[in-house]
Amino acid sequence: MATTNDHPGELAAPDPVKLIGIRETPLSVDEVFRAVGDDAAGGTALFVGTVRNHDGGTDVDRLGYSCHPSAEAEMRRIAEKVVAEFPVRALAALHRVGDLEVGDLAVVVAVSCPHRGEAFDACRKLIDDLKHEVPIWKHQTFSDGTEEWVGAC
Repeated sequence: MATTNDHPGELAAPDPVKLIGIRETPLSVDEVFRAVGDDAAGGTALFVGTVRNHDGGTDVDRLGYSCHPSAEAEMRRIAEKVVAEFPVRALAALHRVGDLEVGDLAVVVAVSCPHRGEAFDACRKLIDDLKHEVPIWKHQTFSDGTEEWVGAC
């Protein structure tokens, strides 16, 4: 009988990046979750970023996201880095652009791996790196009439 680590399901899948995109339409948690389904995955981690009603102690009425034309390619580059570091079975990431209201989904990412710890770690790296490296900008409008641009997600 082979040891657990000898099973092909313990390794990264040959082409684990299943879904990457920038969308102007509402995002679907179900679409992202379905994209990372894999029979060899024992753990799937999903992160959903939503528009909250405050930032820095000030009420937020709405916000808009815009991106550089290279944003989707940068998302794919980051996904490939995560895949190189973790035994990813499947990975998906979507980010919304355009005008959003409080409660709207801004970003949805998911990663499936053979085990839960790997899935959590890979998903955290994916969202953290997307926020820091992808050229997406947020324009917030506050209840007091002020506005703010926030760089890179």
